[in-house]
Amino acid sequence: MNKRAKPPAEPDSIRCAIYTRKSTEEGLEQEFNTLDAQREAGEAYIQSQRHENWVCLPDRYDDGGFTGANMDRPALRRLLADIESGKVNCVVVYKVDRLSRSLLDFTRIIETFDRNKVSFVSVTQAFNTASSMGRLVLNVLLSFAQFEREMISERTRDKIAAARRKGKWSGGLPVLGYNVEQTKLVLDDTEARRVREIFEMYLERQSILDVANELDARCWRTKRWTTKKDTERGGRRFDKGSLYALLTNVVYVGKVRYKAEVHEGEHEPIIDPETFEKVQTLLQQNGSSGGKAVRNKHHALLRGLLHCSACQCGMSHSYSKKKGNRLYRYYVCQKAQKRGWDSCPAPSIPAGEIEQFIVNEIKAIGRDPQVISATLEQVRVQTAQQTERLQAERLELHQELRDAHAELGQLAATVGPGDSRLADAHDRIQEAERRSTEIEDELAALGGDTLDRTEVAAALAEFDAVWACLAPREQERVIGLLVERVEYDGDGGNISITFRPSGIRTLVGELANTKEEVAA
Repeated sequence: MNKRAKPPAEPDSIRCAIYTRKSTEEGLEQEFNTLDAQREAGEAYIQSQRHENWVCLPDRYDDGGFTGANMDRPALRRLLADIESGKVNCVVVYKVDRLSRSLLDFTRIIETFDRNKVSFVSVTQAFNTASSMGRLVLNVLLSFAQFEREMISERTRDKIAAARRKGKWSGGLPVLGYNVEQTKLVLDDTEARRVREIFEMYLERQSILDVANELDARCWRTKRWTTKKDTERGGRRFDKGSLYALLTNVVYVGKVRYKAEVHEGEHEPIIDPETFEKVQTLLQQNGSSGGKAVRNKHHALLRGLLHCSACQCGMSHSYSKKKGNRLYRYYVCQKAQKRGWDSCPAPSIPAGEIEQFIVNEIKAIGRDPQVISATLEQVRVQTAQQTERLQAERLELHQELRDAHAELGQLAATVGPGDSRLADAHDRIQEAERRSTEIEDELAALGGDTLDRTEVAAALAEFDAVWACLAPREQERVIGLLVERVEYDGDGGNISITFRPSGIRTLVGELANTKEEVAA
Protein backbone atom coordinates (compact mmCIF):
# COMPACT_ATOMS: atom_id res chain seq x y z
CA MET A 1 0.00 0.00 0.00
CA ASN A 2 1.50 3.25 -1.11
CA LYS A 3 1.40 6.19 1.32
CA ARG A 4 1.21 9.64 -0.06
CA ALA A 5 3.55 12.24 1.43
CA LYS A 6 1.82 15.11 3.29
CA PRO A 7 2.29 18.60 1.77
CA PRO A 8 4.39 20.98 3.88
CA ALA A 9 2.40 23.07 6.34
CA GLU A 10 1.72 26.66 5.40
CA PRO A 11 3.84 29.02 7.52
CA ASP A 12 1.95 31.40 9.81
CA SER A 13 1.45 34.91 8.51
CA ILE A 14 3.60 37.73 9.94
CA ARG A 15 1.07 40.44 10.72
CA CYS A 16 2.80 43.79 10.22
CA ALA A 17 1.65 47.12 11.63
CA ILE A 18 2.97 50.35 10.10
CA TYR A 19 3.53 53.23 12.54
CA THR A 20 3.90 56.80 11.24
CA ARG A 21 4.50 60.11 13.02
CA LYS A 22 5.03 63.82 12.31
CA SER A 23 5.97 66.34 15.00
CA THR A 24 3.75 69.16 13.73
CA GLU A 25 0.36 69.43 12.05
CA GLU A 26 1.73 71.55 9.23
CA GLY A 27 0.91 70.02 5.85
CA LEU A 28 -1.29 67.24 7.22
CA GLU A 29 -4.32 68.78 5.54
CA GLN A 30 -2.85 67.93 2.12
CA GLU A 31 -4.33 65.08 0.12
CA PHE A 32 -1.01 63.18 0.20
CA ASN A 33 1.04 64.14 3.24
CA THR A 34 4.16 62.84 4.96
CA LEU A 35 2.18 60.27 6.97
CA ASP A 36 0.88 58.82 3.71
CA ALA A 37 4.42 58.78 2.29
CA GLN A 38 5.74 56.94 5.35
CA ARG A 39 2.96 54.37 5.16
CA GLU A 40 3.47 53.88 1.42
CA ALA A 41 7.17 53.12 2.04
CA GLY A 42 6.23 50.66 4.76
CA GLU A 43 3.68 48.90 2.56
CA ALA A 44 6.27 48.57 -0.21
CA TYR A 45 8.77 47.00 2.21
CA ILE A 46 6.17 44.54 3.51
CA GLN A 47 5.26 43.63 -0.06
CA SER A 48 8.94 42.87 -0.75
CA GLN A 49 8.84 40.34 2.10
CA ARG A 50 5.73 38.50 0.94
CA HIS A 51 7.85 35.38 0.34
CA GLU A 52 8.31 35.35 4.13
CA ASN A 53 4.53 35.47 4.45
CA TRP A 54 4.44 39.08 5.66
CA VAL A 55 0.99 40.67 5.64
CA CYS A 56 0.20 44.35 6.13
CA LEU A 57 -2.57 45.03 8.65
CA PRO A 58 -5.24 47.46 7.42
CA ASP A 59 -5.32 49.46 10.68
CA ARG A 60 -3.53 52.81 10.50
CA TYR A 61 -1.36 53.95 13.40
CA ASP A 62 -0.77 57.60 12.51
CA ASP A 63 0.32 60.26 15.05
CA GLY A 64 0.13 63.64 13.31
CA GLY A 65 1.28 66.61 15.38
CA PHE A 66 2.91 64.62 18.21
CA THR A 67 6.50 64.84 19.40
CA GLY A 68 8.72 61.79 19.63
CA ALA A 69 10.18 62.98 22.94
CA ASN A 70 7.55 61.13 25.00
CA MET A 71 5.03 58.29 24.74
CA ASP A 72 1.90 60.41 25.15
CA ARG A 73 0.60 59.64 21.66
CA PRO A 74 -2.83 58.12 20.92
CA ALA A 75 -1.80 55.95 17.94
CA LEU A 76 1.26 54.63 19.78
CA ARG A 77 -0.85 53.71 22.80
CA ARG A 78 -3.31 51.91 20.51
CA LEU A 79 -0.44 50.08 18.79
CA LEU A 80 1.00 48.91 22.13
CA ALA A 81 -2.45 47.74 23.23
CA ASP A 82 -2.85 45.71 20.01
CA ILE A 83 0.60 44.20 20.57
CA GLU A 84 -0.35 43.15 24.10
CA SER A 85 -3.51 41.52 22.76
CA GLY A 86 -1.51 39.52 20.19
CA LYS A 87 -2.77 41.22 17.03
CA VAL A 88 0.68 42.30 15.79
CA ASN A 89 3.84 40.29 15.00
CA CYS A 90 6.02 43.03 13.51
CA VAL A 91 6.17 46.83 13.66
CA VAL A 92 7.44 48.71 10.59
CA VAL A 93 8.51 52.38 10.61
CA TYR A 94 10.07 54.66 8.03
CA LYS A 95 12.91 55.73 10.38
CA VAL A 96 13.71 54.79 13.95
CA ASP A 97 13.10 58.32 15.28
CA ARG A 98 9.48 58.07 14.10
CA LEU A 99 8.91 55.60 16.92
CA SER A 100 10.79 57.56 19.62
CA ARG A 101 13.48 60.17 20.13
CA SER A 102 14.00 59.22 23.77
CA LEU A 103 16.40 56.41 24.59
CA LEU A 104 14.56 55.66 27.83
CA ASP A 105 11.13 55.53 26.15
CA PHE A 106 12.50 53.43 23.33
CA THR A 107 13.91 50.90 25.80
CA ARG A 108 10.45 50.55 27.34
CA ILE A 109 8.86 50.07 23.93
CA ILE A 110 11.40 47.41 22.96
CA GLU A 111 10.74 45.60 26.25
CA THR A 112 7.07 45.44 25.27
CA PHE A 113 8.06 44.13 21.83
CA ASP A 114 10.33 41.45 23.31
CA ARG A 115 7.76 40.35 25.86
CA ASN A 116 5.25 39.76 23.09
CA LYS A 117 7.80 38.37 20.56
CA VAL A 118 7.27 41.28 18.17
CA SER A 119 10.09 42.29 15.81
CA PHE A 120 10.86 45.88 14.79
CA VAL A 121 11.94 47.03 11.32
CA SER A 122 13.15 50.39 10.01
CA VAL A 123 12.62 50.71 6.25
CA THR A 124 15.29 53.31 5.41
CA GLN A 125 17.90 52.03 7.86
CA ALA A 126 17.69 48.40 6.78
CA PHE A 127 17.77 46.48 10.03
CA ASN A 128 15.46 44.67 12.43
CA THR A 129 15.67 43.68 16.06
CA ALA A 130 15.69 39.97 15.39
CA SER A 131 19.53 40.06 15.36
CA SER A 132 22.01 41.35 17.96
CA MET A 133 23.67 43.52 15.31
CA GLY A 134 20.32 45.10 14.53
CA ARG A 135 19.84 45.94 18.19
CA LEU A 136 23.29 47.55 18.40
CA VAL A 137 22.73 49.70 15.32
CA LEU A 138 19.29 50.67 16.59
CA ASN A 139 20.58 51.88 19.95
CA VAL A 140 23.35 53.89 18.29
CA LEU A 141 20.89 55.59 15.93
CA LEU A 142 18.48 56.33 18.75
CA SER A 143 21.26 57.83 20.87
CA PHE A 144 22.00 60.25 18.04
CA ALA A 145 18.29 61.08 17.73
CA GLN A 146 18.12 61.98 21.42
CA PHE A 147 21.36 63.95 21.16
CA GLU A 148 19.92 65.94 18.26
CA ARG A 149 16.78 66.79 20.28
CA GLU A 150 18.85 67.99 23.25
CA MET A 151 21.11 70.07 21.00
CA ILE A 152 18.04 71.78 19.51
CA SER A 153 16.87 72.75 23.01
CA GLU A 154 20.31 74.07 23.97
CA ARG A 155 20.60 76.11 20.79
CA THR A 156 17.15 77.57 21.41
CA ARG A 157 18.08 78.66 24.93
CA ASP A 158 21.34 80.17 23.67
CA LYS A 159 19.51 82.11 20.94
CA ILE A 160 17.02 83.54 23.42
CA ALA A 161 19.83 84.60 25.76
CA ALA A 162 21.80 86.17 22.89
CA ALA A 163 18.72 88.07 21.67
CA ARG A 164 18.03 89.53 25.11
CA ARG A 165 21.65 90.55 25.59
CA LYS A 166 21.42 92.47 22.32
CA GLY A 167 18.42 94.34 23.68
CA LYS A 168 15.83 92.56 21.55
CA TRP A 169 12.33 91.79 22.80
CA SER A 170 12.24 87.99 22.90
CA GLY A 171 8.74 87.36 24.17
CA GLY A 172 6.84 87.35 27.42
CA LEU A 173 3.78 89.18 28.67
CA PRO A 174 3.10 92.45 26.81
CA VAL A 175 3.40 95.59 28.94
CA LEU A 176 1.24 98.67 29.11
CA GLY A 177 2.55 101.35 26.75
CA TYR A 178 3.79 99.07 23.97
CA ASN A 179 2.43 96.79 21.28
CA VAL A 180 4.37 93.85 19.86
CA GLU A 181 4.79 93.95 16.09
CA GLN A 182 7.04 91.41 14.37
CA THR A 183 8.78 90.57 17.67
CA LYS A 184 9.53 94.26 18.34
CA LEU A 185 8.12 96.67 20.93
CA VAL A 186 6.31 99.56 19.27
CA LEU A 187 5.12 102.59 21.26
CA ASP A 188 1.38 102.94 21.85
CA ASP A 189 0.86 106.70 22.31
CA THR A 190 -2.35 106.46 24.35
CA GLU A 191 -1.01 103.83 26.73
CA ALA A 192 2.39 105.55 26.96
CA ARG A 193 0.68 108.72 28.15
CA ARG A 194 -1.05 106.74 30.89
CA VAL A 195 2.24 105.19 31.97
CA ARG A 196 3.81 108.64 32.35
CA GLU A 197 0.82 109.80 34.42
CA ILE A 198 1.10 106.75 36.67
CA PHE A 199 4.76 107.51 37.43
CA GLU A 200 3.99 111.17 38.09
CA MET A 201 1.01 110.24 40.23
CA TYR A 202 3.15 108.02 42.44
CA LEU A 203 5.80 110.71 42.89
CA GLU A 204 3.05 113.09 43.97
CA ARG A 205 1.04 110.80 46.26
CA GLN A 206 3.88 108.49 47.40
CA SER A 207 1.42 105.66 48.06
CA ILE A 208 0.83 102.66 45.84
CA LEU A 209 -2.61 102.06 47.35
CA ASP A 210 -3.73 105.64 46.70
CA VAL A 211 -2.54 105.45 43.11
CA ALA A 212 -4.28 102.08 42.60
CA ASN A 213 -7.55 103.53 43.92
CA GLU A 214 -7.21 106.53 41.62
CA LEU A 215 -6.57 104.27 38.61
CA ASP A 216 -9.61 102.20 39.57
CA ALA A 217 -11.71 105.37 39.74
CA ARG A 218 -10.50 106.28 36.25
CA CYS A 219 -11.26 102.73 35.02
CA TRP A 220 -7.68 102.29 33.87
CA ARG A 221 -6.75 98.65 33.47
CA THR A 222 -3.65 96.57 32.91
CA LYS A 223 -2.46 95.73 29.40
CA ARG A 224 -5.08 93.83 27.38
CA TRP A 225 -4.01 91.66 24.46
CA THR A 226 -5.19 88.75 22.31
CA THR A 227 -3.10 85.60 22.12
CA LYS A 228 -2.39 83.69 18.92
CA LYS A 229 -5.23 81.38 19.91
CA ASP A 230 -7.63 84.39 20.00
CA THR A 231 -7.84 84.32 23.80
CA GLU A 232 -8.29 87.65 25.60
CA ARG A 233 -5.79 88.27 28.39
CA GLY A 234 -5.14 91.12 30.81
CA GLY A 235 -7.44 94.09 31.21
CA ARG A 236 -7.64 93.68 35.00
CA ARG A 237 -7.95 96.28 37.74
CA PHE A 238 -4.68 97.55 39.15
CA ASP A 239 -3.77 96.38 42.63
CA LYS A 240 -0.60 96.87 44.69
CA GLY A 241 1.18 93.93 43.06
CA SER A 242 0.51 94.82 39.42
CA LEU A 243 1.19 98.51 40.05
CA TYR A 244 4.49 97.77 41.79
CA ALA A 245 5.52 95.55 38.85
CA LEU A 246 4.78 98.42 36.45
CA LEU A 247 6.73 100.99 38.49
CA THR A 248 9.83 98.76 38.67
CA ASN A 249 9.87 97.56 35.03
CA VAL A 250 13.11 98.64 33.29
CA VAL A 251 11.37 98.33 29.91
CA TYR A 252 10.01 101.85 30.45
CA VAL A 253 13.52 103.35 30.38
CA GLY A 254 14.39 101.58 27.13
CA LYS A 255 16.08 98.52 28.61
CA VAL A 256 15.47 94.78 28.76
CA ARG A 257 16.18 92.35 31.56
CA TYR A 258 17.70 88.88 31.23
CA LYS A 259 17.71 87.14 34.60
CA ALA A 260 19.81 89.49 36.80
CA GLU A 261 21.29 91.33 33.81
CA VAL A 262 19.95 94.62 32.39
CA HIS A 263 20.80 95.61 28.81
CA GLU A 264 20.01 98.55 26.54
CA GLY A 265 16.96 97.77 24.43
CA GLU A 266 16.03 98.52 20.83
CA HIS A 267 12.67 100.08 21.74
CA GLU A 268 11.86 103.71 22.51
CA PRO A 269 11.73 104.59 26.24
CA ILE A 270 8.62 106.08 27.88
CA ILE A 271 10.11 107.32 31.17
CA ASP A 272 13.31 109.33 31.51
CA PRO A 273 16.03 107.77 33.71
CA GLU A 274 15.85 110.54 36.36
CA THR A 275 12.13 110.02 36.98
CA PHE A 276 12.57 106.25 37.06
CA GLU A 277 15.36 106.47 39.66
CA LYS A 278 13.28 108.82 41.84
CA VAL A 279 10.46 106.27 41.83
CA GLN A 280 12.81 103.39 42.73
CA THR A 281 14.30 105.38 45.61
CA LEU A 282 10.87 106.28 46.92
CA LEU A 283 9.69 102.68 46.70
CA GLN A 284 12.67 101.56 48.75
CA GLN A 285 12.11 104.28 51.35
CA ASN A 286 8.47 103.23 51.66
CA GLY A 287 9.45 99.63 52.37
CA SER A 288 8.33 98.07 49.10
CA SER A 289 11.68 96.36 48.81
CA GLY A 290 14.48 95.20 51.06
CA GLY A 291 15.36 92.06 52.99
CA LYS A 292 13.10 90.10 55.28
CA ALA A 293 14.83 91.38 58.41
CA VAL A 294 14.36 94.98 57.25
CA ARG A 295 10.66 94.53 56.48
CA ASN A 296 10.05 92.81 59.83
CA LYS A 297 11.91 95.35 61.95
CA HIS A 298 9.10 95.35 64.53
CA HIS A 299 9.39 91.54 64.96
CA ALA A 300 5.85 90.57 64.00
CA LEU A 301 5.52 86.95 65.16
CA LEU A 302 2.72 86.06 62.75
CA ARG A 303 4.07 87.74 59.64
CA GLY A 304 3.23 85.53 56.67
CA LEU A 305 1.22 83.13 58.88
CA LEU A 306 -1.98 85.06 59.65
CA HIS A 307 -4.89 84.88 57.19
CA CYS A 308 -8.32 86.46 57.01
CA SER A 309 -10.81 83.59 56.70
CA ALA A 310 -13.62 85.91 55.56
CA CYS A 311 -11.66 87.16 52.54
CA GLN A 312 -9.47 84.08 52.00
CA CYS A 313 -6.30 86.17 51.86
CA GLY A 314 -3.28 87.00 53.99
CA MET A 315 -3.05 89.66 56.69
CA SER A 316 -0.06 92.01 56.62
CA HIS A 317 1.68 93.52 59.62
CA SER A 318 1.53 97.30 59.91
CA TYR A 319 1.86 100.03 62.54
CA SER A 320 1.08 103.65 63.29
CA LYS A 321 2.30 106.21 65.81
CA LYS A 322 -0.06 108.10 68.10
CA LYS A 323 0.53 110.88 70.57
CA GLY A 324 3.82 110.69 72.38
CA ASN A 325 5.28 108.57 69.56
CA ARG A 326 3.65 105.48 71.02
CA LEU A 327 3.74 102.63 68.49
CA TYR A 328 0.52 100.75 67.72
CA ARG A 329 1.02 97.49 65.81
CA TYR A 330 -1.78 95.65 64.02
CA TYR A 331 -2.47 93.10 61.29
CA VAL A 332 -4.60 94.23 58.37
CA CYS A 333 -6.41 92.21 55.69
CA GLN A 334 -4.65 92.49 52.34
CA LYS A 335 -7.97 92.74 50.52
CA ALA A 336 -8.84 95.74 52.69
CA GLN A 337 -5.48 97.28 51.80
CA LYS A 338 -6.05 96.79 48.08
CA ARG A 339 -9.79 97.47 47.82
CA GLY A 340 -10.56 99.62 50.86
CA TRP A 341 -11.55 98.83 54.44
CA ASP A 342 -15.25 98.47 53.57
CA SER A 343 -14.44 95.32 51.56
CA CYS A 344 -13.67 93.24 54.71
CA PRO A 345 -15.94 92.66 57.76
CA ALA A 346 -12.95 92.81 60.15
CA PRO A 347 -10.08 94.48 58.32
CA SER A 348 -7.61 94.65 61.23
CA ILE A 349 -6.72 93.14 64.62
CA PRO A 350 -4.24 94.37 67.29
CA ALA A 351 -0.92 92.60 66.79
CA GLY A 352 0.00 92.22 70.44
CA GLU A 353 -3.28 90.56 71.41
CA ILE A 354 -3.33 87.87 68.74
CA GLU A 355 0.40 87.16 69.06
CA GLN A 356 0.04 86.64 72.82
CA PHE A 357 -2.95 84.37 72.23
CA ILE A 358 -0.92 82.13 69.90
CA VAL A 359 2.01 81.99 72.34
CA ASN A 360 -0.37 81.04 75.18
CA GLU A 361 -1.84 78.25 73.05
CA ILE A 362 1.64 76.84 72.45
CA LYS A 363 2.41 77.02 76.18
CA ALA A 364 -0.82 75.15 76.92
CA ILE A 365 0.40 72.17 74.91
CA GLY A 366 3.14 71.48 77.44
CA ARG A 367 0.93 71.89 80.52
CA ASP A 368 -1.89 69.45 79.76
CA PRO A 369 -1.18 65.76 79.00
CA GLN A 370 -4.47 65.48 77.14
CA VAL A 371 -3.55 68.46 74.98
CA ILE A 372 -0.19 66.82 74.23
CA SER A 373 -1.90 63.59 73.18
CA ALA A 374 -4.46 65.44 71.07
CA THR A 375 -1.74 67.58 69.48
CA LEU A 376 0.42 64.57 68.66
CA GLU A 377 -2.54 62.81 67.10
CA GLN A 378 -3.32 65.92 65.09
CA VAL A 379 0.29 66.05 63.93
CA ARG A 380 0.16 62.39 62.85
CA VAL A 381 -3.02 63.02 60.85
CA GLN A 382 -1.57 66.17 59.32
CA THR A 383 1.63 64.34 58.47
CA ALA A 384 -0.27 61.61 56.63
CA GLN A 385 -2.44 64.14 54.81
CA GLN A 386 0.47 66.35 53.82
CA THR A 387 2.52 63.36 52.69
CA GLU A 388 -0.36 62.22 50.48
CA ARG A 389 -0.81 65.74 49.10
CA LEU A 390 2.90 66.14 48.36
CA GLN A 391 3.08 62.77 46.64
CA ALA A 392 0.09 63.66 44.46
CA GLU A 393 1.64 67.03 43.62
CA ARG A 394 4.91 65.29 42.77
CA LEU A 395 3.13 63.06 40.25
CA GLU A 396 1.43 66.08 38.70
CA LEU A 397 4.75 67.91 38.44
CA HIS A 398 6.37 64.93 36.74
CA GLN A 399 3.58 64.91 34.17
CA GLU A 400 3.87 68.67 33.79
CA LEU A 401 7.61 68.35 33.18
CA ARG A 402 7.07 65.66 30.55
CA ASP A 403 4.46 67.80 28.80
CA ALA A 404 6.64 70.93 28.99
CA HIS A 405 9.69 69.11 27.58
CA ALA A 406 7.51 67.67 24.80
CA GLU A 407 6.11 71.11 24.01
CA LEU A 408 9.61 72.58 24.05
CA GLY A 409 10.88 70.00 21.58
CA GLN A 410 7.93 70.59 19.29
CA LEU A 411 8.26 74.39 19.45
CA ALA A 412 12.01 74.27 18.86
CA ALA A 413 11.41 72.46 15.60
CA THR A 414 8.56 74.68 14.39
CA VAL A 415 8.94 78.29 15.58
CA GLY A 416 11.59 80.98 15.55
CA PRO A 417 13.95 81.65 18.45
CA GLY A 418 12.15 84.84 19.46
CA ASP A 419 8.80 83.15 20.00
CA SER A 420 7.50 83.86 23.52
CA ARG A 421 6.20 80.32 23.88
CA LEU A 422 9.77 79.02 24.01
CA ALA A 423 10.65 81.27 26.95
CA ASP A 424 7.36 80.38 28.66
CA ALA A 425 8.09 76.66 28.31
CA HIS A 426 11.60 77.15 29.75
CA ASP A 427 10.15 79.12 32.68
CA ARG A 428 7.56 76.43 33.40
CA ILE A 429 10.26 73.74 33.38
CA GLN A 430 12.49 75.69 35.77
CA GLU A 431 9.61 76.41 38.13
CA ALA A 432 8.45 72.77 38.10
CA GLU A 433 11.99 71.51 38.75
CA ARG A 434 12.42 73.96 41.63
CA ARG A 435 9.14 72.89 43.19
CA SER A 436 10.02 69.20 42.72
CA THR A 437 13.19 69.72 44.75
CA GLU A 438 11.19 71.44 47.50
CA ILE A 439 8.72 68.56 47.60
CA GLU A 440 11.49 65.98 47.96
CA ASP A 441 12.94 67.94 50.87
CA GLU A 442 9.54 68.23 52.55
CA LEU A 443 8.82 64.52 52.13
CA ALA A 444 12.21 63.68 53.60
CA ALA A 445 11.45 65.86 56.63
CA LEU A 446 8.02 64.28 57.10
CA GLY A 447 9.48 60.78 56.85
CA GLY A 448 11.78 61.19 59.83
CA ASP A 449 11.51 59.44 63.18
CA THR A 450 8.11 59.42 64.89
CA LEU A 451 7.58 61.71 67.85
CA ASP A 452 8.13 60.36 71.37
CA ARG A 453 5.36 61.56 73.69
CA THR A 454 7.56 61.69 76.79
CA GLU A 455 10.28 63.64 75.01
CA VAL A 456 7.78 66.12 73.62
CA ALA A 457 6.13 66.63 77.01
CA ALA A 458 9.46 67.22 78.75
CA ALA A 459 10.64 69.71 76.17
CA LEU A 460 7.39 71.68 75.95
CA ALA A 461 7.14 71.83 79.75
CA GLU A 462 10.22 74.08 79.61
CA PHE A 463 8.69 76.31 76.94
CA ASP A 464 7.79 79.14 79.36
CA ALA A 465 11.30 79.50 80.77
CA VAL A 466 13.06 79.17 77.42
CA TRP A 467 10.66 81.49 75.58
CA ALA A 468 11.36 84.35 77.98
CA CYS A 469 15.11 84.04 77.28
CA LEU A 470 14.79 84.17 73.50
CA ALA A 471 15.63 87.28 71.52
CA PRO A 472 12.75 88.66 69.38
CA ARG A 473 14.24 87.28 66.16
CA GLU A 474 14.62 83.82 67.75
CA GLN A 475 11.00 83.97 68.89
CA GLU A 476 9.98 84.66 65.28
CA ARG A 477 11.95 81.65 64.12
CA VAL A 478 10.46 79.32 66.76
CA ILE A 479 6.91 80.38 65.87
CA GLY A 480 7.72 79.85 62.19
CA LEU A 481 9.01 76.35 62.93
CA LEU A 482 5.85 75.31 64.75
CA VAL A 483 2.94 77.17 63.16
CA GLU A 484 1.96 76.69 59.52
CA ARG A 485 -1.15 78.88 59.38
CA VAL A 486 -3.41 80.99 61.61
CA GLU A 487 -6.97 81.72 60.48
CA TYR A 488 -8.72 84.79 61.92
CA ASP A 489 -12.51 84.93 61.57
CA GLY A 490 -13.37 88.54 62.27
CA ASP A 491 -17.13 87.96 62.12
CA GLY A 492 -17.22 85.27 64.79
CA GLY A 493 -14.07 86.27 66.64
CA ASN A 494 -12.62 82.76 66.19
CA ILE A 495 -8.95 81.88 65.72
CA SER A 496 -7.73 78.50 64.44
CA ILE A 497 -4.13 77.28 64.41
CA THR A 498 -2.64 74.74 62.01
CA PHE A 499 0.66 73.30 63.24
CA ARG A 500 3.37 72.16 60.87
CA PRO A 501 3.41 68.32 60.74
CA SER A 502 7.17 68.27 61.21
CA GLY A 503 7.23 71.42 63.34
CA ILE A 504 6.84 69.90 66.80
CA ARG A 505 9.68 67.47 66.11
CA THR A 506 11.91 70.34 65.03
CA LEU A 507 10.73 72.53 67.90
CA VAL A 508 11.59 69.87 70.48
CA GLY A 509 15.18 69.87 69.24
CA GLU A 510 15.29 73.67 69.07
CA LEU A 511 14.04 74.06 72.67
CA ALA A 512 16.45 71.43 73.98
CA ASN A 513 19.43 73.15 72.32
CA THR A 514 18.30 76.58 73.49
CA LYS A 515 17.89 75.34 77.06
CA GLU A 516 21.45 74.00 77.03
CA GLU A 517 22.78 77.29 75.67
CA VAL A 518 20.91 79.29 78.32
CA ALA A 519 22.17 77.01 81.10
CA ALA A 520 25.74 77.35 79.84
